[in-house]
Amino acid sequence: MSYLIATPELLAAAATDLTDIAAAISVANAAASAPTTALLAAGADEISAAITAVFDAHARAYQSVSLQAAHFHQQFAAALSAASRTYALAEAGTAQSIQEDLLNLINAPTLALLGRPLIGDGADGTPGTG
Repeated sequence: MSYLIATPELLAAAATDLTDIAAAISVANAAASAPTTALLAAGADEISAAITAVFDAHARAYQSVSLQAAHFHQQFAAALSAASRTYALAEAGTAQSIQEDLLNLINAPTLALLGRPLIGDGADGTPGTG
């Protein structure tokens, strides 16, 4: 049997880091877009024009792939953030269940002997007892 250990705080921090990385990559891609897609031919001959067209096509393909990668990156960061929230909710539910089970375990003997729980019955104590 394998075990999974996940810390919601670390997952949330990783999602935030991924968002920061995505922003930095987006800025770099935007800065590189104009210089790489708006090349001028080095000369007036057709070979210079063909080479410029090849570089322009390569730059446009890069921008297209970069947009797809950014979309995937955004989805991955969102999934990681959602996983963080899900793990936090699961841990909160488990903690509540464990707390109730522990309280029932502590109260069981007193409840059997006295007919009321030792802890958490909601009744006020008698005056002067605490």
